[in-house]
Amino acid sequence: MKTIKIVKIGGNIINDEKTLNNFLAKFAQLKGPKVLVHGGGKLASELASQLNIPVTMIEGRRVTDTQTLDLITMVYAGKINKQIVAQLQAHNANAVGFTGADGNTIISTKRPAEPIDYGFAGDVVTVNPQIPTILINNEVTPVFCAITHDANGQLLNTNADTIASEIAIGLSAHFNTELYYCLEKPGVLTDVDNNDSIIEHINTKNYTQLKTNGVIFEGMLPKLDNCFHALQHNVHKVHIGNTDIIFNPTIKHTALTL
Repeated sequence: MKTIKIVKIGGNIINDEKTLNNFLAKFAQLKGPKVLVHGGGKLASELASQLNIPVTMIEGRRVTDTQTLDLITMVYAGKINKQIVAQLQAHNANAVGFTGADGNTIISTKRPAEPIDYGFAGDVVTVNPQIPTILINNEVTPVFCAITHDANGQLLNTNADTIASEIAIGLSAHFNTELYYCLEKPGVLTDVDNNDSIIEHINTKNYTQLKTNGVIFEGMLPKLDNCFHALQHNVHKVHIGNTDIIFNPTIKHTALTL
């Protein structure tokens, strides 16, 4: 069974054009099957400000009303996704941009309004890997943005970390899946201001202890929950670090196991 790398890049990579283009140039040369997943970075919020569309964030997540959904669809599935695909093509890596609606790939359900109403936010229910698998087996790289659908005509804003985890799980029947969450930081840190304070190995046991001690908190918790969810559902390996870990696995970073 072939090994596939599912790589999710964060906002701080997307927000810096030079950093993004340097990464994509190297990613294009990466041998073997691969999938790229991206969020929206700051562009959606910047455009919302220009268009006088209010931006509401609760616990680090965007509240998605109708206007906001229209905006992020244009930004995530349009401008950012197509710029990434175009850059990969420029580096001779054939790629196709995806939302979850394309090929009926990712079906979500609208998140309940209680206890917090996030609007048109989607929670993944099903991943259908048939179309991406056909493309991957023909040396085409799928590039997924953070938009899914409910199979009834409604698009939904969906967390990109979750999408990466669910795609890795969905492809695990066809490949040995390796999931990479790429940040501007070199891994999960005990001190966010000290890049040398990398926690090199996290498993379910010490994860609980790290949370209890307040070492890991807030924004990193959902990411790590997605990591363990993936490992519990047949994903072979999960890594967190900067983009260099994809090309050189010996670089110090955070590896996760059950």
